[in-house]
Amino acid sequence: MANAVAQAEAGAANEFVSEDQRRAADLVRTVKERRKQALLLQRENILSQKTSNPDRRAALEAALVQIEAQIEALN
Repeated sequence: MANAVAQAEAGAANEFVSEDQRRAADLVRTVKERRKQALLLQRENILSQKTSNPDRRAALEAALVQIEAQIEALN
């Protein structure tokens, strides 16, 4: 799979891309979009939670920072 991904990315600049390379590139793009969607949903969930417990709030803030870093890495 990793080899197919590397070939798909290498062939992206080439005008003549094989069907397998195009499919691999589409698969990579789809997986990336789904991962980003899942992270955005987790982010929304964390932002919607309200708590007066300082420990819980700190944990939510830490989780939010981690999720936002993962989202940024996908961009």
